[in-house]
Amino acid sequence: MSDFAVPAHPPFRPMMLINDRRYRGYTIQVVVFILIMAAAWWLIGNTIENLSRLGKDFNFDFLWKRAGYDIPQVLIPYTADSSHMRAAVVGLLNTLLVAVLGCITATIIGVTAGVLRLSNNWLVARLMTIYVELFRNIPLLLWILVVYAVFTESLPAPRAYSGADPAAHMILFDSIALTNRYTAIPTLNLLHSHGSLNIGWGVTINWATIAYIVVLVLAILAHRALGRWARARQNLTGVRPRTWPISAALFVLPLVALWLYFGIEVVRPTLKGFNFAGGVNVHNALVALWLALSLYTGAFIAEIVRAGVLAVSKGQSEASYALGLSRRRTMSLVVLPQALRVIIPPLISQFLNLTKNSSLAIATGYMDLKATLGGTTLNQTGRELESMVLMMGIYLVLSLIISSAMNLFNARVRLRER
Repeated sequence: MSDFAVPAHPPFRPMMLINDRRYRGYTIQVVVFILIMAAAWWLIGNTIENLSRLGKDFNFDFLWKRAGYDIPQVLIPYTADSSHMRAAVVGLLNTLLVAVLGCITATIIGVTAGVLRLSNNWLVARLMTIYVELFRNIPLLLWILVVYAVFTESLPAPRAYSGADPAAHMILFDSIALTNRYTAIPTLNLLHSHGSLNIGWGVTINWATIAYIVVLVLAILAHRALGRWARARQNLTGVRPRTWPISAALFVLPLVALWLYFGIEVVRPTLKGFNFAGGVNVHNALVALWLALSLYTGAFIAEIVRAGVLAVSKGQSEASYALGLSRRRTMSLVVLPQALRVIIPPLISQFLNLTKNSSLAIATGYMDLKATLGGTTLNQTGRELESMVLMMGIYLVLSLIISSAMNLFNARVRLRER
């Protein structure tokens, strides 16, 4: 009888890439990757060849040429002599503005409607049901057009506010004027200006704004440190110290000091000639788009909130009632914090949908990214492929940023299990 030494690993042979299951998976992945790259190479090459036949090339030099068109609502300095690149940035900022405002308002509307739909009051619950079903089952574009038509047809013209006996009156202590073209709102003015900081590209930020941002960030950090100290004290002694007066002072006192230092005053809009001046005139295109996006997305968020609340065990509420908590405090302290773990993942999708749906702004004439880079710039330069590639890239980056931020928040509030 003789012994044969069996090698632990047989020598590698090329046929093992197909016959051996240890290597077969890698072989398939490499082949699929090569096929996808080859298809992409063929598609890009074919596109460039077709463009050259049309006398076009693929470059982005058009971004530095003169735009030659006006944008009514801008957040940074812009004129018709600015470049297409600056017009695209102005459009991107307008998109971010309506997306941020829409996400905040839609969340407030959705949480309120979702909670009220679970109310024991029959009328309130049915009204919320009608709201949700009405907005969920009608396309967003129709809602945008309806809201914009209501603004332009039902509101008075600016001249209706003139005269000894005006046909229209300002609201909220004569500070806001609703017209069929824009909404005139108050603005802030510095009595003691200390100059501005130029951050480049013609954009300046006054020192008062910077000071308020710094003070607000420091107040938030101090408030969080105070909360950590209170929790440590509670764990040590069993009694949580009262911290809300200190927290209120951290936020209020520095802001009041800055208010007195810079001498900030509220400037109300006043009618001068045929238009309001002194405040900020927000175009109805932005207001209508913002309102329609908020109401439409709020209906979906309401259903997400309702599902999240129903996912919390009923015993949690009953235990809270047994401890003497009211329905309102039970909802805010017991149910909603637990439902948040169920609500946040689908809520991320709604924020992404709202951001992408803001591209329907062209229906109201609001100059967002689609209307500037993908509209006027595209038509003037004829660079449709480059414009579309840029827009797709920008919307992709925006969506990834929103998704990453919300996933970080979701990781902080999710239930940690062993």
